[in-house]
Amino acid sequence: MKLKKMMVITAACSMALSITACGASGNGNNGGNTAATNAPAENTGTDNAGTNSGNAVTSEGVVPEEGATLIVWESKEERAFTEEIAKQFTEKYNVPVKIEELAPPDQVTKLTQDGPSGLAADVVVIPHDNLGKAASASLLLPNDLFAEETKTRNTEASIIGASYEGELYGYPRAAETVALFYNKSLVKEAPKSFDDVLAFSKTFTDKSKNRYGIMWEVGNMYFNYPFIAANGGYLFGDNGTNKDDIGLASEGAIKSLQTFVKLKEVLPIKSGDINPDIKRSLFNSGDVAMDINGPWELGAYKEALGENLGIAPIPTIDGKTSITFSGIKIYGVNSYTQYPNAAKMYADFATTKEAQLLLNKTIGSVPTNKEALEDPQIKSDPYVSAFAQQATNSQPMPSIPEMGNVWSPVNAALPEIWDNNADPKAAMEKAVQQIKDLNNGASQ
Repeated sequence: MKLKKMMVITAACSMALSITACGASGNGNNGGNTAATNAPAENTGTDNAGTNSGNAVTSEGVVPEEGATLIVWESKEERAFTEEIAKQFTEKYNVPVKIEELAPPDQVTKLTQDGPSGLAADVVVIPHDNLGKAASASLLLPNDLFAEETKTRNTEASIIGASYEGELYGYPRAAETVALFYNKSLVKEAPKSFDDVLAFSKTFTDKSKNRYGIMWEVGNMYFNYPFIAANGGYLFGDNGTNKDDIGLASEGAIKSLQTFVKLKEVLPIKSGDINPDIKRSLFNSGDVAMDINGPWELGAYKEALGENLGIAPIPTIDGKTSITFSGIKIYGVNSYTQYPNAAKMYADFATTKEAQLLLNKTIGSVPTNKEALEDPQIKSDPYVSAFAQQATNSQPMPSIPEMGNVWSPVNAALPEIWDNNADPKAAMEKAVQQIKDLNNGASQ
């Protein structure tokens, strides 16, 4: 059974309509706070508020633990925001914050390894599709002290994304989907279809000059979901909850992948030769005219291209609307932290209206905070509006633990198709079987 349209409308539109009504691996260090024991920290609330005399008290009466220090994992691309927020938090609460670079998609895996030994960060940043894996493994503390504020302040879609099996774990900080970035000095009008993309790129691409009409991470399922879903392909059935119903090799998915195959003609390079740094450099220099990317790249692209930067929805495939993944980026608090109060306070502090507006200003993110979405900074931004338009045609990534079993098989199948001319149906059927094997192994 395919992902139902109602789920798309409920989750994606709740993010996008809030806006209109008004997203590489990184390297992290193993260092961290050493836990007093290898057991998860207890959920401490206002009962121990009086034990930290001299520290500022929040409106809820929560104070950081005596001598608290925090480690936060953050992506390279968004570090500038975290440096500023950490500085503000330290100034207000006298709690030092150390930042370690680690890409959000890698953080739950590293938390699984380093959490029990006390080497993980106190506060992590994860895409919501990783939440089920982390919560089911008891790696995260529930968002209890600030639950009501979090639910009141943020969009319904972001609260859904920050929850697992009815319990709120995360602190939403940004809504994400991908859109088409383009250089207006090269592409006068945003292409409506991938046929238009092909036509333009045939006149622009010149491999000898390292110049391409379009470039995106062709080996990464996140950016390639339109080439699966436009004609009815899907990931998990029953609204993303049925691990045994996988639609990646369905008739609709294979039909959409034919467009993926056609685009190799105008992007004649290996999948491994495309990464965010290479693509960013080529787009900024005018050697790539179009890029499928997320709002985390907006700040750098605006700085490089200025008024020549355009953003539009993903072009259609076979006359069908391109369906992208949507996701919520959330903070989570490590259940093994020595300083649960301080960590929860930081996660709350870094997701307020003011913090989300700072994140938007720094890197171009789309807020989840409802008041931030009403702010003129957001309402007057044509780039945020473009992401909002694409969000209405997005599907939220499943958050069941088995979602973690999808990435490696599909991210192996796509390069096989792109680099080695593998038959799309055979490659995706192999990926589906690998996912099922992983799912069944995980459930035994």
